[in-house]
Parts: sequence; C-alpha cells; structure tokens
Amino acid sequence: MASQYQIRADYDADTIVVYQAYAPAIADAALRAGRFVAPFSFHRMTWIKPSFLWLMHRSNWARKPGQERVLAVRITRQGWEDALSQAVLTTADPAAVAQATVHVQWDPERSLRGAALNHYSIQVGIGRHLIRAFNDDWIVSLTDLTPQVRKAATMTQTGHATKAKRLFPAERVYPLPRTLEGLLSSGG
Repeated sequence: MASQYQIRADYDADTIVVYQAYAPAIADAALRAGRFVAPFSFHRMTWIKPSFLWLMHRSNWARKPGQERVLAVRITRQGWEDALSQAVLTTADPAAVAQATVHVQWDPERSLRGAALNHYSIQVGIGRHLIRAFNDDWIVSLTDLTPQVRKAATMTQTGHATKAKRLFPAERVYPLPRTLEGLLSSGG
C-alpha cells in the first residue's frame, strides 16, 4: 500500500489498541464491566480508530458533547484482521457498502493542533452483526485515557506541546498482511 495509507497504531505481538470516545455513562459502565454493556448500543455500527491524534481531533480532546471520555480498547490482532478481511471501502459501490459487515474509510491524519496531514488514518466501522464478536471475543482490556487526554490538551494550549507528546501512545506502522493490502487500498 502507498505509504500515505499505512495503518499506524500502538500494537504488540497479539493485540492492537483502538480508540473510541463516549459519553460518561457508556464509558463508566464499560470500564466497570471490562466490556461494553448498556447503555452502549449493540444495534448500530461502532467506529474504531487506531490513531490517537485522529480521535483527539474528532472528539475535540474529549470536549465534544457525547465524547467526553476517551477509551483505549485493546483488541486481539486476530479480531482486528478478521474485521479488515470483511471490510468494504466507504468509497465503493453504494450497494456493496450497504451490504458490508465492516466499513473502512481513510481520512487525513491530524497533527497535534488538528491540522490535516498528507497521510491518512484508517477508521473501521464494525457493523451490528459483528459487534458482539468485537465485544465478547476481541476485547482484551479497556483503559480510560481521559485524564491523560485532558492533561495533554492543557499542556498543548499552554505552549508545552513537546511535553504533551510524551503522554501519547507510541504508534508505528502496522504490518498488514499482503492479503489485506489490496482490499484496503483506496486507489490513491
């Protein structure tokens, strides 16, 4: 795949971290249970993002209403790659997208201050028919990153961006199996 479309993530030999932002009620219940439970909805697509800074942009550093809590969701690489193997790009034929169990879109990666960069970050939409597997089989752990996110946001706003970056997870290029490269290629 072209370097501007590489997946960048925090991962180890068995797991990958994806990020999600939720309202406090959803985050608190999930953290107590170690899995998503009500009021989380199992009847709609849930989007997972391996890019920490992209989610910071999307959630406005955990300040956007309904996204005040940032969770690091550590899932199995097997589950992640299973989801990717079922993916359809959101730019594909609308009929194929409508039938897809998993949606993938590539959006411009974001800088610390939210500016669009010249490479892309993957967003993966897990459809309602696969959410139970995501929740019950793939999740290894949930971690509340909200205090860290708020501290990094304050540091950045007060001119301490270099120190704020030390609070970010280490992300590097994810070694995508060749069988998935063509499937996920945006043609760019």
